[in-house]
Amino acid sequence: MKNTGIVYLLILLIVSACKTKNAPDVSHIKIELQVQRFEQDLFNIDTTNIDASLDQLNQKYPGFLQDYVFNILGLSPEADQAVIANQVNAFIRSYKPLKDSADDVFSKMNTITAELEEGLRYVKYYFPSYPVPNKLITFIGPINSYGNILTGNNELAVGLQMYMGSNYSLYQSEAGQQLYPSYISRRFQPAYIPVTCIRNVVDDLYPDRSASRPLVEQMIEAGKRTYLLDHLLPNTEDTLFTGYTAAQLEGAYDNEATIWSFFINNELLFSIDPAITKDYMNESPNTPALGPQSPGFIGQFVGWQIVKKWMEKNEGFSLQKLMETDPKLIFEQAKYKPK
Repeated sequence: MKNTGIVYLLILLIVSACKTKNAPDVSHIKIELQVQRFEQDLFNIDTTNIDASLDQLNQKYPGFLQDYVFNILGLSPEADQAVIANQVNAFIRSYKPLKDSADDVFSKMNTITAELEEGLRYVKYYFPSYPVPNKLITFIGPINSYGNILTGNNELAVGLQMYMGSNYSLYQSEAGQQLYPSYISRRFQPAYIPVTCIRNVVDDLYPDRSASRPLVEQMIEAGKRTYLLDHLLPNTEDTLFTGYTAAQLEGAYDNEATIWSFFINNELLFSIDPAITKDYMNESPNTPALGPQSPGFIGQFVGWQIVKKWMEKNEGFSLQKLMETDPKLIFEQAKYKPK
């Protein structure tokens, strides 16, 4: 068993080395995230004097407290101070056990922060005019609320309640599974934090407005983002930024030609019917038409392969140029036809 573990580690190191082989050197780019633990400050407030405590929090986290109370906790902006105080107090009482468990997640934050800083260096390298975040705020929110946001003050904010580890008891409960079935909650692990943070940056740079476009263009827009994430997080395994399991990703590559033939033969590429496109562009345990072992959101994989093909034909094109190119043009020029 020990020898097997060593071999597995060596394989991971080799794969990682291959992924970073052509990555540019960004070590000269200075990025340093200031980490603030909002959840520690919130759960340690004086609940007998919440109004004054919230005022103090607001001074330490200007802007974020409003985001937290009204967007993350979901309280009404019309609520008076007494209602807000009662709701915040009730939340602290009910989520105290989760907050205590989240301290273990935070123990991994040094590694996570280093990965995030590296990702932001690549963001700055490829998009030098983009004002990269310089602050990472951790918080505990309701289980049915946000796990990751980019605030109005350009801060990265991470809801630790969504990264407690896939086996966390709340996720495995009946209520938890109704909210987040296993194919989703298996990704509620700290390793996904850098990916979700950088994905928010990508969406800020290039909001996705492809929902009403033909399926193939939606797939290519998703593929652009996957391709971009691969370059912004070159040390990250493909399974993390695609969300597929290793077996699903391997199966998608093994059956790439069959998957493409399915879309061609069923004349799906130019469909704009949401009832059809959702089967290939939404999260799901699998793509039913392609079998139980296939990944959901298979359109991401197809679009990613088309984008890679197009970039091979346009060597030297910047990532900015890629993201600004019409997906219809990419499809026409890629001449994608896997064998």
